[in-house]
Amino acid sequence: MDHLDEAPPPAPDILDLSADLQKKLKAFIHKRVLNPEDAEDIFQLTCLEAWRSQTRFNGQATLSTWMCGIAQNLIRNHFRRLYARPVHCEFDEMLCHEQDCSRDLYGQFETHRRLERTLVALNRLPSEMRDTLYASVHSGGSYRDTASALEIPIGTVRSRISRAREQLKLATHC
Repeated sequence: MDHLDEAPPPAPDILDLSADLQKKLKAFIHKRVLNPEDAEDIFQLTCLEAWRSQTRFNGQATLSTWMCGIAQNLIRNHFRRLYARPVHCEFDEMLCHEQDCSRDLYGQFETHRRLERTLVALNRLPSEMRDTLYASVHSGGSYRDTASALEIPIGTVRSRISRAREQLKLATHC
């Protein structure tokens, strides 16, 4: 029989994967995707994509290698989608602060000490700087609203707030 007349090996039945191949494929995916639900979804998508593309399987690679290649592409797409959208999580600052402070008395003491230094430093600022800071806080931080409330130029507001910040930094970080 001529070598060219040999029939190609029968295509594997993608719907009937051996237990070993399933185990190997799942291990391949789970090693790269730590979330078990996502890993299981990717395994199922891999099987579905392999079934859809089974006519393209030409036998040059083993079935497991071919399917791991499909899985790798799906994993890559999964992470692209995952990192393309921002993660939404609730953050309760008060709960976090209460838990940290209740466990860390030194941290609580240090926060209290820094607050005291800040109040002392605020009181030591020249009155025009202090008044500008208070007006800025009262107006929601808007330079324009602060300038309007104090009836001074906006550049003066920027200058005073900038100098006040510098003086407060120096006074509270020693």
